[in-house]
Amino acid sequence: MPTVLITGAGRGIGLALVHAYAEDDWTVLAGIRDPAAAQRLMRIDGDVTPVTLDVADPASVMILAERLAGLPLDLLLNNAGLLGSRGTTIGETDFAAWQDVLTVNTLAPVRLVEAFLPHLRDGEGKIIATVSSRLGSIGSNDSGGNLIYRSSKAAVNAAMRSIARDLADEAFTVTLLHPGWVRTDMGGPQASVEPADSARGIKSVIDGLTPAMTGRFFNYDGAEIPW
Repeated sequence: MPTVLITGAGRGIGLALVHAYAEDDWTVLAGIRDPAAAQRLMRIDGDVTPVTLDVADPASVMILAERLAGLPLDLLLNNAGLLGSRGTTIGETDFAAWQDVLTVNTLAPVRLVEAFLPHLRDGEGKIIATVSSRLGSIGSNDSGGNLIYRSSKAAVNAAMRSIARDLADEAFTVTLLHPGWVRTDMGGPQASVEPADSARGIKSVIDGLTPAMTGRFFNYDGAEIPW
């Protein structure tokens, strides 16, 4: 069975992604920061193993990578994310909050790639997928606002585009994915997409990827998003 490591797997989209991959007979390593989420994950039918992982903590990332040394990974799915301040406009920027968001949304996915690259090289899938956001698209930003979140996602998009080029000779496929406006703690109760629908869409897009598609940015329904 192929193996996937999913970050931010304790709730929301991450939890739905665990269900989607477990249902398709993948071995799922479910990265969680809160140990309380482990019991919920262990009740899922399938080969699901909760693993302690705080993506904002470099030591936590390296400890897990060392613990899993020698285990091939077919897919790294960077899902963990942080919204930061809502509704602020220029002149009200919370720079400390911005740093926190950049740490989780931008630095952490790159750190995860570097830490688990040996595991991915040993796997057959060689896929790196990062849950980004349409708000990170510079080309589609015609409304402004959400400076902190937008910039963090635009930055991770640029980073993953570079990683896609760096790993192209090794037949890796690197992609960015917009999950939709999902009804989670982050998306809020007015959001239009259920987590399970988003997760199934994300998985379907990933299932259809080929190395020739590396470095591209997709909506969860498969439509390509401008940079």
